[in-house]
Parts: sequence; C-alpha cells; structure tokens
Amino acid sequence: MTKSALVLGAGGFIGNHLVNYLKELGYYVTGVDLVHPSYNESVADSFILGDLRQQIFVEEIFSKVYEEVYQLAADMGGASYIFSGKNDADIITNSSSININVLNSIKKFGRGKVFYSSSACVYPVYNQKNATRPNCSEESVYPAKPDSDYGWEKLFSERLYLAYKRNYGLDIKIARLHNIFGPIVVWNNGKEKAPAAICRKVAQAKEGDIIEIWGPGTQTRSFLFIDECLKGIRRLMDSTEAGPLNIGSEEMITINDLARQIIKISEKNLKIKNIEGPVGVMHRNSDNRLIREKLNWEPKSKLNDGLKITYDWISKEVTKEQNDYHKNDIFCKHQLVQ
Repeated sequence: MTKSALVLGAGGFIGNHLVNYLKELGYYVTGVDLVHPSYNESVADSFILGDLRQQIFVEEIFSKVYEEVYQLAADMGGASYIFSGKNDADIITNSSSININVLNSIKKFGRGKVFYSSSACVYPVYNQKNATRPNCSEESVYPAKPDSDYGWEKLFSERLYLAYKRNYGLDIKIARLHNIFGPIVVWNNGKEKAPAAICRKVAQAKEGDIIEIWGPGTQTRSFLFIDECLKGIRRLMDSTEAGPLNIGSEEMITINDLARQIIKISEKNLKIKNIEGPVGVMHRNSDNRLIREKLNWEPKSKLNDGLKITYDWISKEVTKEQNDYHKNDIFCKHQLVQ
C-alpha cells in the first residue's frame, strides 16, 4: 500500500529534493509552499500554494490523512539575510507562526510521524571559537547562546515540538542540519548560502578575475551534500529516536579553501580577495558521534564530489542567464534601430 507524506516548504531547496526522494521511494506526496520550486516543476502528486502562517489554511491541509509530515518551511536565507539584523523580526515571527500552526493542527487532527528541520545555528557562540575543535555535540546547546535570532527561533521551535511530544504524545523527529548544499538551489537572489554564492562568483568570473569572499577566509565550516542529508532524514524517520540529532559532514574546511576548491573545479585562474561581510561564528563542524551511536549511520560522500555537481549546475544556470541577457540586448537594439 502506498504511503502518504506531506512536505511543508516543498518549494524550497531541501523540500524540493525531499519530494523527489520520497517519490522515488514510492510515496504519494503532497507539497505545500508559498511558491513553486524556482528551477523545476515539482513531481509532488499534489502541490498546494498557500501561507502556513494562516491557521485556517493549515487546518485545511491537515484535515487530510498523512502517515508522515516533514516540516521544513521557514523564513531563512544566507549570511547576508540572517546576520544583517534587518530581518530578525520577520524571521522569528514568520517561522514561529508556522510551527505553532502546524503543531496545533497535528494536535487537533492527529497524524503520523512528524519531522522538524532544525539547524546547526542553535549551537552557542562560545563553543565555536576553536579553529580545530569547535564543539557542536547535541548536548552542548545549553547554556544557550546562538549567534543569530534565526538560531534562537530554531532552538525555541525545537523545545516547542518536544513539548508537544511530551504533553500530547506526538511522534516527533528533530534533526539539526549542517550547511546542506547541492544543485537546483537558489544562487542569485541574496538568500543563497556560501557554496552556491561562491559557485556563482566563480562561474561568472573571467580568466584572471578576482572574486570577493566575506570575512577573513579562515572561518571554518562543514558542508553536506543534499543526497546524504535526505538519507539521514530517512534513517531518523525509520528509527525510534526523537532527536535532536546532527545531520552534517565532519569534513571541515576554511571558506577560502572552499573557494579554492571550486576555482579548481572550474579550471579557471582566479584570485581571492577577502572583504568585510557577515560571517556568523568563526568555526563550526558537525559532531556525528550521537548519530553514529543511535542510527548506526553517517554521511560517506566527499565534499569535492558534491561541489562538482553543484558547480556544473550553477555554471549552466549562469550561462543561460547571460545568453538571455544577450538575446534581450540584441532585441532592444534592433527595436531602437527600427
């Protein structure tokens, strides 16, 4: 018998890939978001456009039966969006409203397993200053001091989901995702993450150009390819664990070295210039000890393999954009001549 799944945030990067993954596993998938995916038509069996901040709309969605619910919808973006301080009120209000509506609807109608997508941004600043050994073990999250209001909202929502689990018996699963990347991703609207932003800069650059990297470039991160993220989510959903559990890579790299790796993939001769810009914490890396213990699983793919796939996709998108601009420029000049 076909299983049913509801993916909230199905128009976003991870949600879009998750819909594809669940369809490959044979699920009947309902996707919900404010917008359709930007770069492809969703393969969801049903895709509903709507605002999850509206309780009436959310209750309409949950009046149907789903065996699994995946809650990835949130107000989020890259460093320029999260750390500017200009979007904090929207981030907290929008995401909290969505999660409260979702949980109240699940409580009202009663549904199956519920996955909540949290973030590595919940971890405290004071544990992420050591360049070689930042502490992101799951229990280290308290005493709490995330580096952004986005992180505070994620931590609050974790507690909200766990409270509903305790008080109302909901089957909750929580993962703290660490810098998920891959193709079919936002790359040019101001909300892109570091891998996509750097891939864009490199793809747009000409031989001998200089690309700008925010911060000193010595800040470290780990990045997990989307396919591995989906496998980790599946393992969590198939387990008896509630979490929160880290789903991320332990292959830590400096941002400048990440840029150098992408430049090498491009086969271009480019230089790097570090400039002032939002960077978040200086050092962060996934700690996978607990997920190895609880799920007997950890990511296997190498960063460079995922970067090749991501760069190739973004490079093609950049070429398309440049060709479209060139065609429009020629058309406009032709109209002026006439």
